[in-house]
Amino acid sequence: MTHDSSHPQVGLLVGDAAVAARAPESANTARAAPIPSLRLPPIDDDPLYASIAVPGVPAVEDLLAAIRGYLPDADLALVRRAYAFSAHSHDGQLRKSGEAYFAHPVAVAFLLARLRLDVAAISAGLLHDVAEDTEVTVDEIARRFSAEVSAIVDGVTKLEAIKYSNQQARQAENFRKMLVAMSKDIRVLLIKLADRLHNMSTLDFKKPDSQRKIAQETLEIYAPLANRLGIGWMKAQLEDLAFRYLHPDEYKRLSHLVGARQVERQHYVLRAVDEIRQLMLAEGLPNAQVSGRPKHLFGIWKKMDNGRVPYEQIYDTQGFRVVVADIKECYQALGAVHTHWKPIPGRFKDYIALPKANRYQSLHTSVMGPGAERIEIQIRTSEMHRLAEEGVACHWRYKERGESISVRDEERFTWLKQLLEFHTNAKDADEFMDSMRVDLFNDEVYTFTPKGELKVMQRGATPVDFAYAVHTKVGERTVGAKVDNVMVPLRTALRSGNVVEIMTRPDARPSKDWMDFAVTARARSKIRAYLHAEQRARSREIGLDLLEKALRRLKCSLSRAENSDRLANVLALMGIQNWDELAVAVGFGKADAEKFSRLLLPDAKAESAGQEEDPDAEVKRPRKGKRGKGVATIVVDGLDDVLVRYAKCCSPVPGDPVVGVVTRGRGITVHQRSCSKVLDADPMRRLDCEWNTTGGSGATVTVRVFTENASGMLAAMSQRFTDAGIDICSANCRTEGRRAVNDFEVVVADVAQLNGVIASLGRLRGVARVERVRG
Repeated sequence: MTHDSSHPQVGLLVGDAAVAARAPESANTARAAPIPSLRLPPIDDDPLYASIAVPGVPAVEDLLAAIRGYLPDADLALVRRAYAFSAHSHDGQLRKSGEAYFAHPVAVAFLLARLRLDVAAISAGLLHDVAEDTEVTVDEIARRFSAEVSAIVDGVTKLEAIKYSNQQARQAENFRKMLVAMSKDIRVLLIKLADRLHNMSTLDFKKPDSQRKIAQETLEIYAPLANRLGIGWMKAQLEDLAFRYLHPDEYKRLSHLVGARQVERQHYVLRAVDEIRQLMLAEGLPNAQVSGRPKHLFGIWKKMDNGRVPYEQIYDTQGFRVVVADIKECYQALGAVHTHWKPIPGRFKDYIALPKANRYQSLHTSVMGPGAERIEIQIRTSEMHRLAEEGVACHWRYKERGESISVRDEERFTWLKQLLEFHTNAKDADEFMDSMRVDLFNDEVYTFTPKGELKVMQRGATPVDFAYAVHTKVGERTVGAKVDNVMVPLRTALRSGNVVEIMTRPDARPSKDWMDFAVTARARSKIRAYLHAEQRARSREIGLDLLEKALRRLKCSLSRAENSDRLANVLALMGIQNWDELAVAVGFGKADAEKFSRLLLPDAKAESAGQEEDPDAEVKRPRKGKRGKGVATIVVDGLDDVLVRYAKCCSPVPGDPVVGVVTRGRGITVHQRSCSKVLDADPMRRLDCEWNTTGGSGATVTVRVFTENASGMLAAMSQRFTDAGIDICSANCRTEGRRAVNDFEVVVADVAQLNGVIASLGRLRGVARVERVRG
């Protein structure tokens, strides 16, 4: 966060003065004292830094005490040095709130201690802004501390260093880098989450627009990430803080409503906790720990259907937790609860037998509790509870020599690296962020292979998604699926408990249609990559055919051209890297084989005067229409700058379903999908195409009108075209006795406008029939 040099500088206190200036426990309310900055010797030479303090900031001994609570035998000298070095480096810097900037890294360190992270991570948390906001380099951090600490700091710093003018592109690149960083060391992400949580708690000093943007990003990305990492308390705090800034009126109203019933709810919680405790005693579980808590505001608001249901009608606002010794006692406690209170149908979830993707385990049940109120009870072991509180952090334990986590723990969080893999092939920022949100917000369904292997899928997943979850090769060879031993369409949404059997065939291949219903990022990225590779191979083959024909006319072979001394210069002139890329570009229509041949062989004479044109196609390049509108272009396999020809045999216009057909020596010709020439073409030479009408559109088509041979008919028809906003390029009218045939060549925006004017002409008195001329 930026600091303002116009504020008084914050001074460091050392020695006896430090003891007198011990900070309050909370860094959120600390304010800097306007005392002069001191000139301090290098940290390595001054033992007084052992008791350094900054007014308004918790002292290092408070932080060390928190760490000793879970690492009693750890050597905390590194943390003490990091605390002092960070204080020294941030000396004189202030946050926008006016408090010492050093309060922020200290608050982050306390949050990391709550996550029970190791000494290296907490030291990096204290130093995470030093490399970004001061003159200290990452190399200096490595020299003063360790390579491990500097690597974590470097990972966090790189996430902060991104500056993009486009908000979506900045956000997308930020999270791409975050995925890379956390796949290498999860502690980078944990520090980033702690950093975001503390920044959200001090967001009041930002402008309203910035508050909303940061809160939206927090709700869409950071809170779900905390959830996927299994850190429930951090997720709840991030959601409540984001809720406060995104919906301030709803937040204040709900806070007031909850506060008004606070005393009443506290009495109820005490009563319910006492009853549950008595149940456990009667069941022979005297050591069971029972606690109750109100659910966080954002969770209540979501239960209120985003505020559409009155708060008074929401009863499931209290959560109760029972922590027992082992799994057997979990089910024993569940039986006692269900025997004493009536369970609510459909509200029981067994996350012990079927853990969540983040390895969360617990029994969840809702019952009609004391006073016939609906309450939720979670039952888990102490180990499960530790995982629920600390999440991924409780598995990320580094050994003394800095070795990585165990293979078992690594396997628990393979989804982190998979998430990176899934998103590396995203085409643009919008696609990346959309799939990121889908992955983070997914609700899960639990499905099984025929051998009983569990596959946790996101809600809405289909057999195609399931196939790719099993293995990429299984997905690519899928031809059908059985769900619970019944054949189903591949687009069928799976449900929890389904047993899914995938049928494959060695010569099968993915279909582009699968992209319409595949929902997981893994399946979509794999399908897209396969189709792109296939399209590229096909384009290369077509490109080589076109190059061979063009070169043959100049009495040159492909092998001679590929080994020509002039090839490198010609490719550089055309902006193409190598021979293969040239063939692909020619096959796609992005490069011209004739142009390449003339550049490579400038002195060669062609066998014929010129290339024969396709009589059934006209070349279309981007141009401007009469009304200043850009002509509709064709997107070929995601490329919108490909030179194409529009077939005269079917005269496609924007809105018509179209397909590209590659013809040797002529490039890509666009036909309507129903055109007979498409049906006769080699399927390997068909290319998927779609219209791109961004920035305006226009296409030429002939409309034929059969009318009576009467005066005024031509003027009436011309008026109908004018009323529809359609320009007439030419008109050809001829009489056949008492009938007339009128051909109008017009420019239409799309097929809807064309159909509209055809219907309008058909309603004219004297018009017998109107048709679109195809060929």
